[in-house]
Amino acid sequence: MIELETLEPHLQRMVDHGVNGLDIMHGELKNLMLVAEAQLEEAKRIEEENDYSDAMESMERKYWEGVSDAYTSLYKLTYDLSFAIGARNEA
Repeated sequence: MIELETLEPHLQRMVDHGVNGLDIMHGELKNLMLVAEAQLEEAKRIEEENDYSDAMESMERKYWEGVSDAYTSLYKLTYDLSFAIGARNEA
């Protein structure tokens, strides 16, 4: 697990400009999902190119599948939280 002591500059700028944390998280997860999807597609291409003969390549593909699934679940959670907060604020 990566430990961050400071935010990436683009995230810190958003914090400094008062962007809602949930909105920041939503946007960053979208970026991370795109990166993970690209990595997954590359891993699939390499695995297929080598006729699925290398277990390490399969592990790489499975890793990026898991990362992609995790980011997608968290992305959905940001939507669910946004709707729940909106409903609470309207009530």
